[in-house]
Amino acid sequence: MPARIQPLAITAMSATSALGRGLGPHVDALRSGGGGLRANDFSCAPLDCFIGRVGGIEHAPLPAQHAGWECRNNRLAWLGLQQEGLMEAIAGAVARYGSTRVALLLGTSTASIGDTELAYRGLDHAHFPAGLRRPQIHTPHSLAGFVAAATGITGPALTISTACSSSAKVFASAERLLRLGLADAALVGGVDTLCDSVLFGFNSLDLVSRLPCRPFDVQRDGISIGEAAAFALLERVDAAPAALRLIGYGEASDAHHMSTPHPDGRGALAALDDALARAGIDTDAVGYINLHGTATVKNDEIEAKTLSRFPAHTRASSTKGFTGHTLGAAGALEAVIALLAIEHGLVPPNLGCSEPIADAVPWLALRPEARRVDVAISNSFGFGGNNACLAFARAGVSA
Repeated sequence: MPARIQPLAITAMSATSALGRGLGPHVDALRSGGGGLRANDFSCAPLDCFIGRVGGIEHAPLPAQHAGWECRNNRLAWLGLQQEGLMEAIAGAVARYGSTRVALLLGTSTASIGDTELAYRGLDHAHFPAGLRRPQIHTPHSLAGFVAAATGITGPALTISTACSSSAKVFASAERLLRLGLADAALVGGVDTLCDSVLFGFNSLDLVSRLPCRPFDVQRDGISIGEAAAFALLERVDAAPAALRLIGYGEASDAHHMSTPHPDGRGALAALDDALARAGIDTDAVGYINLHGTATVKNDEIEAKTLSRFPAHTRASSTKGFTGHTLGAAGALEAVIALLAIEHGLVPPNLGCSEPIADAVPWLALRPEARRVDVAISNSFGFGGNNACLAFARAGVSA
């Protein structure tokens, strides 16, 4: 098993999703049980489903100095960076450590492919339309390139794209960079936006529900796709003490199937075991689990079986009924939600579930619960068996 790590301080964070911009709207929604899904009004052709769309992106162009990075995904990233004083916190880290000592690690599954779709639709004699001839937005690294330019970060910059675990894995990569002395702080996060490739791609796999998604419900029949931007600033505890900490992480790749989890949850359990080992805790310490909970038949069936590892007092829920499945941004968004559960003493409800599957019943929170949470775990399980599990705690919690 891996060795215990030194915790990292979460000195700033933000979230932007279908629930709103900033942490306040997210806490309010999680407390009230009010979700953000709506009937699909996005795709270029009719698709009968529900989506978690962020309002106002169409009317929020990038500032003139960043116009070369213009695309929907980077617009959403920019909106996310403007919340909760995050830009000021990043500037403070750059001032303290130097821009080369701040790392940037971002997860995304589609980056700015939505604008590449637009470019191909507008082909003119085999050329992109003039306004879309910007090579920097037609690459998977568009997001990290833009955020580096927008924040002034010049340290190590990585784009991680491992499907739905992408922006959970950035926390693990950040810990390694800081532990090895390659950086003194790290901005981590994830951004993914709605586009036809994901809407029609998942629909072609029969994974998109016609109703708002119902994680862990007996009648669940697929996902609702959403979009989000979520960020966190990580620093060493001795340099920047903070109330919230990353205390562990685990990663696994079971490679069982391109789009179906291992039937015994082998990869999910391996990631969980590693996260607990690095945190120096056992399952009894965990107060809340933010489940991956996509509302697909197989994912929820397998993930529910992992809950038997936890005591009865541990509460669990998927929050995709609130935001939709935000794909490469899901790991970071749900990490922030797990941190909010600790900060606000709140267990979010498993929205959309009226008849939970039997294996989840003892742990699943069907209504908002006010209770102290000292340790929270966030699960992110991606296609191809790319699994990640993050462990967070409030300062002062010991194994």
